[in-house]
Amino acid sequence: MLNGERDIYEDGYRLNVCMVLCNDANQVLIAQRNEGRNGWQFPQGGMHQGESPLEAMYRELNEEIGLRPYQVSVVAQTPRWLRYRLPAGRIPREISAIGQKQRWFLLRLRSPDHAIDLRQSAEETEFARWKWVDFWAPLQHTRHFVRFKHHVYREALEHLSTHIRHEAA
Repeated sequence: MLNGERDIYEDGYRLNVCMVLCNDANQVLIAQRNEGRNGWQFPQGGMHQGESPLEAMYRELNEEIGLRPYQVSVVAQTPRWLRYRLPAGRIPREISAIGQKQRWFLLRLRSPDHAIDLRQSAEETEFARWKWVDFWAPLQHTRHFVRFKHHVYREALEHLSTHIRHEAA
């Protein structure tokens, strides 16, 4: 969710957390943004003043897909911040940043699928629908539709994939 006045910025980048939620079949959840048919992405959101990346991740997890901390397990996170620049015409008016600097989390769903609720938040929902896909499918999507994010998706998924292989389902 975008809320520019409370978000944290560093060196022109909006600090952000990204959630890679997997199920017991090691598929990952992607959600379709309200504004376009090719707008599929992992749930993500900006950090607010005073939040740690973990606190921001749990808040965004609830705001965007209706899940609480007890409904997921944190499996891993990227060891460093990953960043991408936004193309000139893609910077939302609500934020004043040249791009996003993200910490990525790999989560395992510990609840049934019906616990996922895109309409959980009292604010306007960001996503129209969600689906489970192969772990690497979002990387192919970014290659074709959001190239400016592709290198970040590749680095994050490559790191997180080393943990998913060893995670007991």
